[in-house]
Amino acid sequence: MRKKAVRILDKLYQLYTDAHCALRYDSPFQLLVATILSAQCTDVQVNKVTLGLFAKYPSVQDLAEADLYVLEGDIRSTGFYRNKAKSLLGCAQTLISQYNGQVPQTLSELVRLPGVGRKTANVVLGNVFGIPGMVVDTHVKRLSRRFAWTDQQDPVKIERDLCQLLPERHWVQASHLLIFHGRQLCKAPIPLCSQCPLLKECPQRGVDRAN
Repeated sequence: MRKKAVRILDKLYQLYTDAHCALRYDSPFQLLVATILSAQCTDVQVNKVTLGLFAKYPSVQDLAEADLYVLEGDIRSTGFYRNKAKSLLGCAQTLISQYNGQVPQTLSELVRLPGVGRKTANVVLGNVFGIPGMVVDTHVKRLSRRFAWTDQQDPVKIERDLCQLLPERHWVQASHLLIFHGRQLCKAPIPLCSQCPLLKECPQRGVDRAN
């Protein structure tokens, strides 16, 4: 199973040589904010919003002192803006009160921040601190099941299975590769299997219809 998974991963590396985190950021805190905003929202829209948001609140302290209702308006177009605004405000205030305004570099500390789950924590750890972690978003979940890399539905259990299956040195980039492939070809609900270079390797598990 591992050999087959690595072969698929190798082909993904060849297909998406520029796979990377699509969120724009200049600091660990900015990536943390952007990832919180990305829940149920496209990276393109988040990048549009954060362009103004980071200019308006350039530091953790600035965001920690923001007015909740004004902040809701600032991020409204990302969806679920009330919950996200509370999370951003609480996150910034916690960073100021407990971490001297710095983003912590451990999973256990990150997931204790308001609005931060394992997915968000792993995005930050992998992309700004170089700490291996497997990000499980909707694309990673879908593709890992189609590839028969996991039988699980729960993101935490999927993360565990993928980390056991794939070499640690590939965890961060594997997430990017799966996300890129999910957006380009292995779409939901109907993947573009006829165009996919992975077709011979892919068991297409759970795929009832394909183009």
